[in-house]
Amino acid sequence: MPQAGIFAILGHATFTVKCVLALLVCMSLMSWSVILFKIVVLNQARIRARKDYAKFVMAQTLSEAMTALGRDYSSPLYGAGTMAMDELKRLEKVKLLDAAHSPIVIENLGRALRQGVSAQLGKFSRSLPFLATCGNSAPFIGLFGTVWGIMHAFHSIGQMKTAALAAVAPGISEALIATAVGLAVAIPASIAYNVFLGMLQTVERELVNFTGAFLNTVQRELSGEEAPKAENPMLKGMDNGL
Repeated sequence: MPQAGIFAILGHATFTVKCVLALLVCMSLMSWSVILFKIVVLNQARIRARKDYAKFVMAQTLSEAMTALGRDYSSPLYGAGTMAMDELKRLEKVKLLDAAHSPIVIENLGRALRQGVSAQLGKFSRSLPFLATCGNSAPFIGLFGTVWGIMHAFHSIGQMKTAALAAVAPGISEALIATAVGLAVAIPASIAYNVFLGMLQTVERELVNFTGAFLNTVQRELSGEEAPKAENPMLKGMDNGL
């Protein structure tokens, strides 16, 4: 058997080991695609959420605050806020958007904001379970290839009726490559998954803070109203903005 490197070794591997290695290579390519994509998306979301929260709390009114976020659905806060603004418009249509119905308004908005936060977190956490799957399963898939290769090596020893190291070493080296490749797939996927969870928690924290600030702003504006108006100031200018 020529010792020309890893590809020469793999060329003599069994069909099962080759299939295991092909599966691991596919998993590696897909996991790295997810990793590179999520690095950009989650980093932008984390920075945008922090900046948008600062803009929101600095605004004087709810209308100004939502307008300050800009009509950008890539912003986690804007995506969650639009669901609450839609609920505000529905409450306005049924004449509930006033101080007398403040508990109903706050309760409905709280549910709408929770749905918005859940939708945003679901969007940004998409594909992360795949990284977790790669991190957990790749070592065992590689181990399966190794066990199968070693079984084949010992079977060859039995056929050759010799236990010399030179006879068994090539087969075992082929098999051990599968474990190494499995670890090479699992380690980056596991590290990236944990890093992305931390980034996602930062986005979630900003969304929770935004939810509280949104409800506080609505509560203040409702308390400041002396009577229902034909055009509620909270919704002024929102038809074009949202």
